[in-house]
Amino acid sequence: MLGRILTLLLVALAAAPAAARTATAHIDRIDAAGVELRDVRVRLHWPSEAPRGELRIEAARVEAPALGYRFADVRWDCPLARPQDSGWRCEGPLRGDGGAALRLAVELSSATTEAVLSGGRSRLALHRTAASPDATRLDLTRVPLAWSQALLSQAWAGGRLGAGTLDGTLTVHTPTTRPLQVEGRLALAGAGLESDDGTIALGDLDADVRFDLRIPQASGMLLALDANIARGEALFGNAYLALGDGPVGLGLDARRLPDGGWLAPRVEWRDPRALLAQGEAELDAQGGVRRLSMEARAPTLAALPERYLSGWLGLAGLTGLSLEGGAQGRVQLEAGRLQALDLHLDDVDVRDPRDRFRIEGLQGDLRHAGAGTVDSALAWRSGALYELGFGPVQLPLRSEGGTLRLREPAELEMLGGRVAFESFSLAPPDGETGLRVGFGLALDALDVGELAAALGWPAFAGTLGGRIPSARYANERLEFDGGLSVRVFDGRIDVGALSMERPFGVAPTLSADVALHDLDLMGITGAFDFGSISGRLHGRIDGLRLVDWTATAFDAEFHTEPRRGVRQRISQRAVQDISSVGDASFVGSLQGRLIGLFDDFGYRRIGIGCRLANEVCRMSGLYSAGDGFTIVEGAGVPRLQVVGFNRNVDWPTLLERLAAVAAGDVAPVVD
Repeated sequence: MLGRILTLLLVALAAAPAAARTATAHIDRIDAAGVELRDVRVRLHWPSEAPRGELRIEAARVEAPALGYRFADVRWDCPLARPQDSGWRCEGPLRGDGGAALRLAVELSSATTEAVLSGGRSRLALHRTAASPDATRLDLTRVPLAWSQALLSQAWAGGRLGAGTLDGTLTVHTPTTRPLQVEGRLALAGAGLESDDGTIALGDLDADVRFDLRIPQASGMLLALDANIARGEALFGNAYLALGDGPVGLGLDARRLPDGGWLAPRVEWRDPRALLAQGEAELDAQGGVRRLSMEARAPTLAALPERYLSGWLGLAGLTGLSLEGGAQGRVQLEAGRLQALDLHLDDVDVRDPRDRFRIEGLQGDLRHAGAGTVDSALAWRSGALYELGFGPVQLPLRSEGGTLRLREPAELEMLGGRVAFESFSLAPPDGETGLRVGFGLALDALDVGELAAALGWPAFAGTLGGRIPSARYANERLEFDGGLSVRVFDGRIDVGALSMERPFGVAPTLSADVALHDLDLMGITGAFDFGSISGRLHGRIDGLRLVDWTATAFDAEFHTEPRRGVRQRISQRAVQDISSVGDASFVGSLQGRLIGLFDDFGYRRIGIGCRLANEVCRMSGLYSAGDGFTIVEGAGVPRLQVVGFNRNVDWPTLLERLAAVAAGDVAPVVD
């Protein structure tokens, strides 16, 4: 094209007066090799007897419609020389769209066309021959990835290229009877990409890519791609991929759909260390999954959490989860909904890094169908929940109507008792609706002594039992119907209105109401080393709220009630401990000087309360006593009264006092 223009200009130049030696041309439109130039103005000035002339080419628009490139106000100035009788050379700055100037060098001969576009350390070289006029070779050296933005926009309007460079060779085929074709091999270094909405991103990607892109005039483009990824990271929604330590292979055949989406009949992922997968997919114009059908195999699950699952695990508060064993399966999605899942697990061990849970020897098949009915079964050998070990279990499962359920109740041994799963259901995410889980649970004769030992509590005996007929988990919230009952200290503790938020996430939160019925105070004070008190304790803890297992709010009240045949006595040590915790003191009387002579005392009633809010505990007792409140109302001789005076106690300070009592650091003092 440029050669023909120069020939016309030189003919015009030869016909011009010797003094002028300037020729110009104005061309409305030029089409060549898939490139279109509009409103082209060419000026050649060659002084008489000069060894070279000055060439200027200006174009209002330069477009490569098939590749998506469009430039405005392009101008190239260069000194034109003819180093050989059969060729021309011109090199000079190229400007367009007000951007920084690049340098363009062109060499023309009857057999070849050579052009080099450079800027800094980046270089793009073009080579064409007269023998193959429909094939143009491009050699890239450290070309910024951003130069390919227009081509990416043709395939994905919402994608934006960032950092990174390209090296390699491309060939552009522009035959008149076949689609435009771009093929070649490129090496990407430090490549970056992200979507407009931030849900898709690539970073620090090093890869070797072979591709073949064809762009027909009448229909969407066709792409065949195979890549070896040396390293990089990727984000797809909540899925974060950390790739390194060996090449990962990607294979793809795809066709652009009329609505801007893509149909990919071949999708291959080859990561020998963690995951091998193949299947087909269909994406919408924004990169969302319309349809996906994949078969996958993980020879060993050890590398899977770090390389592929860290995004989802982080959201669930399970960062650092470890997996051992193997798995393989098939998954099918339609319109964002899980239609089919067939997963086989082979001796899988699951362990939480914070020892909140573990499962050992998970084995079997998990099958789910969006429509119809399919059965499967899972089993595990053993496990633990917060160091509370449990035994083996068989889980017979059935998927029906898009929900996975237990076919029949399942039981396991735990803490010397029995835990029965009376029901279980799981509904996968569906559109904007997240994961939903429901279950019914029964606990029978769990040993509280084993529970206390596992949790590091003081040693005491009892049993835990109860039934939760229905529980629901959705939107990171676990809610229970029914309640639990603990038989302990010859009495009963009932737990109701139980719910949890983010049970395995960041800052898990528990809410509950607790009721105490007829507990043996002698057993409680003996277990917690709180002196000794005989009698029966009742009470409540309403609105209990634990955040990251630390109490942040509750309204609690505890009191004694007389019971026939049960003595009500309190030891000197217990009086001192109550006084230190409740910021109380003995009330002086005519009998006050006798108190220090007795080891224990009779009492009529004991009562203490605390309403916690904003790390301040509002204290109360049996009744007001002037500026204070009565905690212990004595009976008999000597008559003992314990009165608290500080109604607002700092909660951390109160916890320190309780810890001091448990450690035996409270010295006996009698007022």
